[in-house]
Formats: sequence, C-alpha cells, structure tokens
Amino acid sequence: MKTILYIIQKEFKQIFRNKGMLPIIFVMPILQLVILSNAATFEVKNIKFGYIDNDNTSTSRALIEKFDASTYFNVLTNFSSEAEASSAMLKGDIDVILDIPSNFERNLQKEKYNNLGITINAIDGAAAGVENVYVTQIIQRFNKDIKIDLFQISDQQIQTVTIESIPLFWFNKTLNYKTYMVPGILVLLVTMITLFLSGMNIVREKEIGTLEQINVTPIKKSQFIIGKLFPFWIIGLGLLTVGLILAKVIFNVPIFGSLVLMYFYTSIYILVVLGIGLFISNFTDTQQQAMFISWFFVVIFILMSGLFTPIESMPQWAQKVTEFNPVKHFVEVMRMVMLKGSDLNDILPQLLKTALYAFIMNGLAVWSYKKTN
Repeated sequence: MKTILYIIQKEFKQIFRNKGMLPIIFVMPILQLVILSNAATFEVKNIKFGYIDNDNTSTSRALIEKFDASTYFNVLTNFSSEAEASSAMLKGDIDVILDIPSNFERNLQKEKYNNLGITINAIDGAAAGVENVYVTQIIQRFNKDIKIDLFQISDQQIQTVTIESIPLFWFNKTLNYKTYMVPGILVLLVTMITLFLSGMNIVREKEIGTLEQINVTPIKKSQFIIGKLFPFWIIGLGLLTVGLILAKVIFNVPIFGSLVLMYFYTSIYILVVLGIGLFISNFTDTQQQAMFISWFFVVIFILMSGLFTPIESMPQWAQKVTEFNPVKHFVEVMRMVMLKGSDLNDILPQLLKTALYAFIMNGLAVWSYKKTN
C-alpha cells in the first residue's frame, strides 16, 4: 500500500509540474462548458428573410409585417426579382424567400383564395424543417386575421368549434435547450480530458525514458497501474464537481437526483475511460500518436452517443452499435439523474453495462501492459 501511495504522490507532483497539463485540467473545462453549452443549440433564430412583393398593397405589407414582428426572422430586404433573390440565397445572404404574387389582394377579395411562394435554404435539413414550421404558423395566423379584416367575418364565425390543448412540459418546463445540453457537455468534458491526460501521461514516461527505469524496479504491475491512474480518477471526479457547480450557477440547470448516485456512476465510468487510455498508451510511443488515436475514438463515441443527434433517428444497425458506447450510457444517466431525479433502479441497466465495460477494458489494458523485471 505504501508503494502505491508513493507512486500516487509522485504522479500528482509530476502532473502539477507539467505546465502543458495545467491549462487542460483547469482552464479548458470551464471554457468548453461555457462555450459549447451556448453554441450547441437546437433553436433556430435570426433567420435571414427576404421577400419579393409583386403586389405592393396593404394586404401584402401586412403579411410582411407579420414576419418582421416575429422574433425568429430578421427581415432584410425586398428583392425586385426572383433572379436577384435566388442569387442572394446562392451567396448565403438569405435563408428564406417569400414570393408574393401580383394581384394578391384582388384575388383574395374575388376568389377568397391565393398561393404564396416560399423558398427555403435546406442545406441544413433540420433547420429548414423548423423554418418551414415557423413560416406556416405565421401564414396561418395571417390567414385568420385577413378573414376578419378583408372579408368582415367575425372571430366567432371562424372558430365555431374550438379544441384547446393545454401542454404540460415535464423535466424542462421552460423548454430551455441548455437544460438538455449541459449534462451532455459535462459527459464530454469528463471523457475527453481524463482520456487525453491518462494516455498522454503514460506515453510521456516512454518518451523521457522513466518508464523503462520503473519497469526494472521491484514495483509490481498492479501497483504501478493503480498508482499511475488513480490521480486521473480523482481529477475526473473533480472535473464533474466543477462542471456541476458551473451548470447550477451559470446555466441554472436543475439537479433533482442524488449527487451520491451521480458520483458513484461517474467513478465507475472514469474507470472505463482510464482503461481505454492505458490500452491506447500500451501501443503508442509518442504523445502525438496517443492524442490522435484517442481523438479518433472520442469523435466516434460522441457522435454516436445521442448528445447532438437523437439515437432514435439513426439506422437500426447504428442504434445497436450504440449499446457498446459507454458515452451514450453516461449521457443517459446524467440526464436521467439531473433532470428526472432517477434512482438506482432506473439507471441499473446502464450501470451494469458500464461496469462490464470497465472490467473488460481494464483487463485488456493490464494484459497488454508489458513489464520487465
């Protein structure tokens, strides 16, 4: 036990002497949490809106004012022709184009029916779908108003039968996307930093030659691995603590579940990450190699974790593959415990899978580590 404590003490000293690691441990988590939580949003705002008003009547201007009054649209300009508007969208200056036909008001009065042309930049299909919903809602409200103003139809005549729905939002009453994203960003921070630090630290021993010196000492393999990885296990829990404080103070994310349960699961999850870091370091000779390989796996884990894209939207084969993704289970647990107040029984499936993953990865890492006496 004394041997392990001496190794742990040596590792902490080595970590804090390494000026390159200190910013990664203390500065990067704060910046990433603040920046990513504000940047990673599913909301679509400040939509660049242009229009072609071929009618120039009070009715067409009233429709444009509806878009101008919306908080989602930024009405920029009135294009003189369809070619000019298409050119602006091609350059990326416009996201949505409204084409109001000539005789728009007159045809509404005579035929009580007309068409509008809507062109939406759909490079980002998800954003285009949201923009289409916004446009449809505004036109529907305008359609109701025009029946009252232009056709002198009373509001009671329009709504002879009314069905009102009363939504009840659970777990995120304000529909704030940060409440949904921040727990996932915490998972991202704990995963990336503990993986990079553990892998790079062990490989650094190879580069400077101290690993060979340790290998020929009477220190046992288990003592060396425990003493080497334990500081990063502590750092990972410290990152979670800092992240939870920032989530509460800056983003006011609720924490309904047990902190003890959250730390218990995280402590097992960090063992998975440390096992992966040790396994990678056993097959690399430089810190650059360890960084590139770690980054390769981190990108795959994150993209298939459900952090930024719903797992339900993935193909069936991809959904099955995500069951072997430890990051996916950690994201689910963080959101369940923080936002739903889930208990141990609720997260037991994820906990068992993560524990099995930790056992397998650390077993492979210890097996692949070669120590010469």
